[in-house]
Amino acid sequence: MEQLIRHAASGDVILEVRDLHLEFHDHDRPEVAVEDFDLELHKGEILGIVGESGSGKSMTAHAIAGLLNRHALEKSGHIVFDGTDLLNSNRATIRQYQGDEISIIFQEPMTSLDPLQRIGKQVEEALRIHHKELTADARRDIALRTMDAVGLPDPEKVYRCYPHELSGGMRQRVMIAAAIISRPQILIADEPTTALDVTIQAQIIALLRSINEEFGTAIIFISHDLSLVRQLCHRVIVMRQGRIVEQGTAEEVFLHPREDYTKMLIDAIPKVVL
Repeated sequence: MEQLIRHAASGDVILEVRDLHLEFHDHDRPEVAVEDFDLELHKGEILGIVGESGSGKSMTAHAIAGLLNRHALEKSGHIVFDGTDLLNSNRATIRQYQGDEISIIFQEPMTSLDPLQRIGKQVEEALRIHHKELTADARRDIALRTMDAVGLPDPEKVYRCYPHELSGGMRQRVMIAAAIISRPQILIADEPTTALDVTIQAQIIALLRSINEEFGTAIIFISHDLSLVRQLCHRVIVMRQGRIVEQGTAEEVFLHPREDYTKMLIDAIPKVVL
């Protein structure tokens, strides 16, 4: 892990966020969700963003993924990927990257997957949108190989299933397969283990680590579970009320936290008493 951290720190920035400000105007008074947020993501890096509910971490993830569709939204700053400022681009430009170069895994697959479509069609979606040169047979072959790579048993059978026929852990693996099928440069995991038991959580964390190591995919891991973040991430950003309060390597943040808020979050991690 130390080798990966040194490599990331040496350069190879693939995503840069500067002065991100998100403010909603669909209530009685303006509500600031994210303020003065800066981020650099490096190739091959796993970056954790942590904080309590409402801290702005998921809104930041959705902004990077180009999923901010609310009309009463004031936004400013820059989100630069591949020389393109995604925050200030039109929908057509953003769609060129969504699901292909930048993908997202949502926290609740049962509400994210279409209950009326078979799993195979949903896993293949990014290929149909971004790789029209592929035949139906080629898409199916890639989908089956990707489903196998994320540990889905009997991919041929799962390919024909509907979401309600799968367990929660299998549905989450389906979401991961759909997110990585195009081999994106950036994978955003937004609370991907929240609804899962601890055994399945451990499997998903191991799978994300394997994707990072095998494909060199940079991962932004959003979570309020600091124990999972400590297991997985190279660097950590701590957010509170829309702002960054602390950041550093995982070792720096967890072993030598500077801010009282970070210390309180760490102290809130349940301790196992034998």
